Amino acid sequence: MKNTALTQKHISLGAKMVPFAGFNMPVQYEGINIEHQAVRTGVGVFDVSHMGEFILKGEKALDLIQKITSNDASKLVDGKVQYSCLPNTRGGIVDDLLVYRIDEKSYMLVVNASNIEKDWNWISQYNTFGVEMKDISERTSLLAIQGPKSAEALQSLTDVDLASMEYYSFKKGTFAGVDNVLISATGYTGAGGFEIYFDEKHSEAIWDAVFKAGEKVGIKPIGLAARDTLRLEMGFCLYGNDINDTTSPIEAGLSWITKFSKDFVNKEELELQKKNGGSKKLVGFELIDRGIPRHDYPITDKDGNEIGVVTSGTQSPSLQKAIGMGYVNREFATEGNEIYISIRNNPVKARIVKMPFYKG
Repeated sequence: MKNTALTQKHISLGAKMVPFAGFNMPVQYEGINIEHQAVRTGVGVFDVSHMGEFILKGEKALDLIQKITSNDASKLVDGKVQYSCLPNTRGGIVDDLLVYRIDEKSYMLVVNASNIEKDWNWISQYNTFGVEMKDISERTSLLAIQGPKSAEALQSLTDVDLASMEYYSFKKGTFAGVDNVLISATGYTGAGGFEIYFDEKHSEAIWDAVFKAGEKVGIKPIGLAARDTLRLEMGFCLYGNDINDTTSPIEAGLSWITKFSKDFVNKEELELQKKNGGSKKLVGFELIDRGIPRHDYPITDKDGNEIGVVTSGTQSPSLQKAIGMGYVNREFATEGNEIYISIRNNPVKARIVKMPFYKG
């Protein structure tokens, strides 16, 4: 089991630690509901240093990125970020990721912790462009500081004007007295905020500085459990749950990051799928009757015929109702349709709804 540079901090704060993607990670501190609401209404800090970071450099760095990713990275300018995915050759997804354009010949890719080695090998096999690749995951720490009071909490630590930063943009600057920190206006909570990348040797100093600066707005440490409820309320896909090697970006509702104006891995099959619509679709649903949907629970029609499967589910702390996502056969995927979630062989009535669940 790997540790992040902040593992001892989490333990000293009384975090409940669990294995996640090969790392010893904090799942919660005070409790999911308290932590969830802290991010929705104030500010919370996630240690997500387990994530992977690759630097791609060279004359043809963009050519390689265009080949392996579904989105059109040629639209990026310096200081901009793009959400994308790595399609495989079977119609599925190797991983979803963020692409950062540092300059014309330098990019950073941010990938999921459980897929670092898999992604590295996948990208490497397509690197016929002579692009220099560097895996900086081991030495890079990452804090996600999320919530409507994030800028207020952090502004005293940097001369970068945080409040004026556009969503999905980034700047490099001094942060908490440390040079060359990448400050990114991104996050997976739907609550606004920043993701801060830095050399792991500064982890404890930056963590302490962030909490001292954020004292005035009630900053809290947040675990992975609340990260999951926050992203689910926004209808954001989680790799391994809602998307994986067998799910198509078209069926997962990721057509908006699948651009057919360029050539990329498995373009032809995905283009055909977009034209034909695919056989299933990822939908959001809320339970009408009592119960909590969980990953892999069957979804049925009113006659008990299996029509799909739950990929993510929870009791939403913001909405006080049970919500979930899952794939259903396309003919059942219309908003407003009633479906049934099989919870311990008991059919529980639900309704397909538009995502995001939480509108803020």
